[in-house]
Amino acid sequence: MEWILSYFPAYMLVFCRVTSFFLVAPIFSARNVPAQLKLGLSFFIALIAFSGAGAEAGVVLDGLYILAIVREILVGLCLGFIAYLFFTVVQIAGAFIDIQMGFGIANVIDPMTGMQSPVIGNLKFMIATLLFLTLNGHLYLLEAIMRSYEWVPLSNDLFARMYGGQISDFIVKTFSEVFALSFQMAAPLVVAMFLTDVGLGLLARVSPQFNIFVIGLPLKILLGLLMLVLLFPGYEQLFIHIFAEMMDTTKSFFGLFQNG
Repeated sequence: MEWILSYFPAYMLVFCRVTSFFLVAPIFSARNVPAQLKLGLSFFIALIAFSGAGAEAGVVLDGLYILAIVREILVGLCLGFIAYLFFTVVQIAGAFIDIQMGFGIANVIDPMTGMQSPVIGNLKFMIATLLFLTLNGHLYLLEAIMRSYEWVPLSNDLFARMYGGQISDFIVKTFSEVFALSFQMAAPLVVAMFLTDVGLGLLARVSPQFNIFVIGLPLKILLGLLMLVLLFPGYEQLFIHIFAEMMDTTKSFFGLFQNG
């Protein structure tokens, strides 16, 4: 019993980091994943991480322990949020495409989050999720949280990094990278829709008798879907590149705690 009591405070810190990670990490944070499963998985993953990493037993239950819990929750949230950001690439790209295709007001309910999302973005998100699971990406996420204690131990300096601005700079840089990837992903369709608008505008000037508003919307939807069919074979490599960027960014986040 004394052994359990001596290690319990350290285990709770590990549990807080793992649980907060599962709250926001892609796949695991989905609304249709039962809360009991999330808690049970957090408990066992934290137990494995605690025993494998040889976590410190010298954690004292004092006033600073509350700050340690907050710190571990923030570390887990940052890790999960970074991974989730790269999953939003496909939804942001889908929003760009939907606006150009005329689906700007036609949102659907995303079953993963329960929130409204663009039609094309939701389609791409489901394809990306299936590909992520096929590539065992969820196992890489589990490995990332397990190995996080090698890079960010319980006695980390997260608050100092936040005060120094390293964490905020890293998050801003990650946001810009995500938006750049989203624009690159949507660029072919956006350019095609722009050229279609230019062609319709020229047609309206040459032949005013045509009702462009009646012709334009179905034509843009048809061309957009045709472009999607043509581009889908290349999306596999693009998604793999996005997932690789996600893992590299996670490693870079760990590297913040290694630099003096």
